[in-house]
Amino acid sequence: MGVPLGVVGVVGVVAVAVRLAVGPGAGREATLMGDIAVVGIDCAFPGARGADAYWELLMRGGDVIGDLPDGRWDRGEFPDVSRGGFTEDLDAFDHAFFSVPPREAAAMDPHQRVLLPCAWRAVEDSGTAPSALAGTDTGVFVGVMGGEWGRLTLSDHRSVTPQLGAGSSAGMIANRVSYHLDLTGPSLAVDTACSSSLVAVHLAVNALLAGECSTALAAGVNLVLSPTLGLVYRQMGLAAPDGRCKPFSLAADGIGRGDGVGVVVLRRLEDALADGSRVYAVIRGSAVNQDGRSNGVTAPSRWSQQKVIEAAYRRAGVSPADVRFLEAHGTGTVLGDAIECAALGSVHGVPRDEPCALGSVKGNLGHTEGAAGIAGLIKTALALHHRLVPASRFADGENPRLRLAERGLRLLKSPLRLPRGETVAGVSSFGMGGTNAHVVLATAPRTVTARADDRGVPAVGVFTLTADSPEGLRRNLAAQAAALAAVPRTAAAALCRTSNRVKTGLPYRFAVAARDTRQLGEALRTAAGEEPTAGEAHRPRSAPVVAFLFTGQGSQFAGMTAELHRESPAYRRRLDEADAALAPYLGTSVRDLLLSGDERVHRTRYAQPALFAVSHALAGTLTDLGVRPAAVLGHSVGEFAAAVTAGALELPEAARLVTARGALMEELAPGGAMLAVRAGQDRIAGTLAACADAPGVTLAAVNGPEDVVLAGGAEELRRVGEALCREGIHTRFLEVSHAFHTAALQPALERFGDEAGAVRTARPGIAFASTRYGRMLREDEPLDADYWVGQAAEPVRFGAALSALVREAAPTHLVELGPRAQLLPLAGRSGLAPGVDFLHPSPGEGASGRELADLVAALYRAGLDPDWEALYGPGDRRAARPAPYVFSTESRFPQANRPAPAAAPLSAPVVAPAATASPDRVTDSVLAVVVEAVTEVGGYPPGEVVPEARFYEDLGFDSVMIMQLKDRIEAGLPALGEISVPRMLPALRSVASLAHYLNRLLLAETGVTAE
Repeated sequence: MGVPLGVVGVVGVVAVAVRLAVGPGAGREATLMGDIAVVGIDCAFPGARGADAYWELLMRGGDVIGDLPDGRWDRGEFPDVSRGGFTEDLDAFDHAFFSVPPREAAAMDPHQRVLLPCAWRAVEDSGTAPSALAGTDTGVFVGVMGGEWGRLTLSDHRSVTPQLGAGSSAGMIANRVSYHLDLTGPSLAVDTACSSSLVAVHLAVNALLAGECSTALAAGVNLVLSPTLGLVYRQMGLAAPDGRCKPFSLAADGIGRGDGVGVVVLRRLEDALADGSRVYAVIRGSAVNQDGRSNGVTAPSRWSQQKVIEAAYRRAGVSPADVRFLEAHGTGTVLGDAIECAALGSVHGVPRDEPCALGSVKGNLGHTEGAAGIAGLIKTALALHHRLVPASRFADGENPRLRLAERGLRLLKSPLRLPRGETVAGVSSFGMGGTNAHVVLATAPRTVTARADDRGVPAVGVFTLTADSPEGLRRNLAAQAAALAAVPRTAAAALCRTSNRVKTGLPYRFAVAARDTRQLGEALRTAAGEEPTAGEAHRPRSAPVVAFLFTGQGSQFAGMTAELHRESPAYRRRLDEADAALAPYLGTSVRDLLLSGDERVHRTRYAQPALFAVSHALAGTLTDLGVRPAAVLGHSVGEFAAAVTAGALELPEAARLVTARGALMEELAPGGAMLAVRAGQDRIAGTLAACADAPGVTLAAVNGPEDVVLAGGAEELRRVGEALCREGIHTRFLEVSHAFHTAALQPALERFGDEAGAVRTARPGIAFASTRYGRMLREDEPLDADYWVGQAAEPVRFGAALSALVREAAPTHLVELGPRAQLLPLAGRSGLAPGVDFLHPSPGEGASGRELADLVAALYRAGLDPDWEALYGPGDRRAARPAPYVFSTESRFPQANRPAPAAAPLSAPVVAPAATASPDRVTDSVLAVVVEAVTEVGGYPPGEVVPEARFYEDLGFDSVMIMQLKDRIEAGLPALGEISVPRMLPALRSVASLAHYLNRLLLAETGVTAE
């Protein structure tokens, strides 16, 4: 049963007097209601699944009335009540998505089954991932009428089960949504007959205004499961012979029943606007009243209907002349239409520029009873959103006895285009028992959004999608691709950003970077065609462990990272930060130097600050995006950016040191050079010893087992390089001006030491791999002046440092930060980082600017939850609408096949083996018993339960099912006797863990010992 209206005060949902200072309600009297935004919509009506399909049905004046589908009742036995608005797939339910065992799903009231996916999609439509609402005070208010499922399932007392008890309660309908979405705000079902769902909206609005919840789901659901109420209507003279409602028509002859479910997501308007939510419409006011003692408990009262409308207008601060159109209750009964039009005329028959438009969606859908109010509210919200009111069905056959024109009303024979500015509309819903509701809505306030950057090409974004299984992921990839194929090609960034906010939270992940919707659609189509084992379906078990590698000198080039600078607002901000820190010491703008393509970037005086700026900006951009390194490593001058990232140096002090270092080194005598050699120290030792004419050549870096760098005079290095080439060893001169990391730097290092001595340092806050020491930095080793002087003079021990980092930090991903990839190829050739993925946000001259997005997409697939906002510019931070989640329809729970009680013992219990049996046989037998028991209790098909399945997350077991499982295991393993539930509970992590626990108990009982 639903909660009676008079009892709702128990949960504290009361009307309040609130005045909001934001939006259309500003300036209204303090006794008026506040403004509530409709931010999300989903619905499923016959022939119209989803808000877009519903709108299309309304705009074409569609009629969904037809014959009763198979599986409900015998049409031949009750032909007079077997036409109406019926959905075809009432028995479909994606039970695995919601972790509902098949036995429980079969016992659930179909109202619960159809509402759950609708609620999920409505939350998505509001611009929020349903998982993001978990644990919040979100409220759920559901209008539902009657309790047919309980009457159908509980009448046979011998078939009663705990699952049927919970599954047949109308009050559980709202609780199901709260439970499965983990919502902790008010949760109640409301039954005021035909006005139930609009009363639910009223209660949700007031709960928001009272501060009981910050978000509310208001819903209505109605399914015609039996002919009972239709027979009642017929005996009362209310049933239309053809099953069709004809509101306000001369042909009106009664009610035709219909299925339907609708959900709206509501928020306080100021909250919705502050979050940048799309607002369909604004609820300005609402009211609920009762007929009291009228002509009969089921007879409508003109005066009460008039009063509830007037009360709603007062609370909304509008006059009848302000109301442009009305969505009436409009059942199409002769008496009901006459009374409603009289009440409407008493209110709206005032001087006005044009009559108030009148309509009723029951002419399209039939009377959806408990969902009728929400059907009308959604229609009205969509009309305000599109600024177009659908034509009224049966307007051509208007009943003249209703005197609509003289009452200030008119039926629409064609759609009504709404003018600019605010439009006000009203929605009525009246219950058979006399509970009446009216809601006043208005168009959403206009909002100003930033313009997208005009760069000639669309900005890149990362489109994300998650699902509960690989099959679900492919299904939804295909749905998203199909949705994009149906619309014109546009920029994709806003859609990508919305997907980051909406399409996350499920275990299997997909992400791809794209600039426009055509490019995105092609990527989605390709991924949808991949097999489950392909790399596109990721289910990360933990977050990735990322280490940053900072590139050294020799990687610079004119115009480096210019494309990324054009692409990424976060990178621009971080490069500006570095530029501001360097400018006082460098005397010029390093940013301008980089972006202008100035060749001075190769001079050491500018190269080192420029590399520092790029590396620092890249690191800052990634940390802004939520990529926090577990460890850092810097190659030569790259250690300064690493030290800033690790918190050992402040940015201004690092800028001072890098600028001084570069300037002092450039002052040294020219002539030095550096040679990269693709060979190890041992292999080249003999060649170096034999080059007597190159005594100044020394080892400057050991980058890996087969990668070293030599430094010395340019001519000496040329001769050594020729000798190495004759031995088949590959060599390459680096783009540097001096022989770094040699004694040739000593004159500059003395003065550099004085500069470094004045800089304050701190202990690194994260693991720091020192390329000076070739190992991880110890806690008692400071990055002081001595360190920086020695670091510049001594060889770089990159290979050893990388090996230590991989060994101690165990990264899953190495990210190189510099203008081109130098360290990642070294790491790859060295074999020092096996199984680690390599990423680079701007890998060289050919970089397009989208590599940063590709990097974030890769880390998201690996388990990172980025701070997505940093990826997008202000112009792309606007709401878009990805296609709603597509649930599986493979699992079917026909009404005729209700579950049998799960009370019998296992059909063929696996008896524990004898004490002489081997441990392996005992283990296999116990697992078989547990799997069979879980299969039986949950109602799963044979072979579907696997040892890795988790009882709560995957199988949806609850305390009742755990007790049933205990009974069946005791029957299957009688040697155990009675199992202690408290001792068993810790083992209920998975089927395998429970079997392991029981196996140990059984071995102890039987005396069998493990080898």
